[in-house]
Amino acid sequence: MSLRIVVTVKYVPDATGDRHFAEDLTVDRDDVDGLLSELDEYAVEQALQIAEEADDAEVTVLTVGPEDAKDALRKALSMGADKAVHVEDDDLHGTDALGTSLVLAKALEHVGYDLVISGMASTDGGMGVVPAMLAERLGVPQVTLLSEVKVEDGKVTGRRDGDSASEQLEAALPAVVSVTDQSGEARYPSFKGIMAAKKKPVQSLDLSDLGIEAEEVGLEGAWTTVDEATERPARTAGTVVNDEGEGGKKLAEFLAGQKFI
Repeated sequence: MSLRIVVTVKYVPDATGDRHFAEDLTVDRDDVDGLLSELDEYAVEQALQIAEEADDAEVTVLTVGPEDAKDALRKALSMGADKAVHVEDDDLHGTDALGTSLVLAKALEHVGYDLVISGMASTDGGMGVVPAMLAERLGVPQVTLLSEVKVEDGKVTGRRDGDSASEQLEAALPAVVSVTDQSGEARYPSFKGIMAAKKKPVQSLDLSDLGIEAEEVGLEGAWTTVDEATERPARTAGTVVNDEGEGGKKLAEFLAGQKFI
């Protein structure tokens, strides 16, 4: 039986762009370019490596987002994924992490899976909690923050690196794992891969397909809200310390004044 690997990916605003909130205090995605979250590229890479080692495996990429989120799917398909699933619905606007985990869980149950791979966090929200929430909703084991991951004999194994030690972990399939940016550099899409991606299937789903009511997601169904946001102040010129023999003393005084020492 084919090993069904599903990678959850996210379409995020470019971190180098001028990001800000919209009037409803959700991220304004219209005024900044979007792309596949860099941390999710590591998840795609690990999925492809696992598939290459398996006798028979299929890699599906799954995203929840607006029409433009298809760009993230195309990037993953051009890297080598076999097919994609896009959950798109206007009622998803403003969905928080809990709502996202619900939609992903229902989509995974809809398409079927043996192993779910996620990045360690998204580069916009940066919460890093969705993989754990997803495993809880699916009722399967989670093995998170792996810098190395393998699948063999119906089990997923991996190494989690901490500050002072490394852990060797394993779980029986089906399972959810997340990988860090130390798991291996993601491959660049080749021209052949980019052209092939245009012919790969992309399945579209909405909330009704997944049996989810509008009030369970979006701003109305969110368990967390942003009450207030203040724009980050513009950067000012730095302090220049002229060294005329007492540069070290002046630097120490400056650091002490800023309470750095």
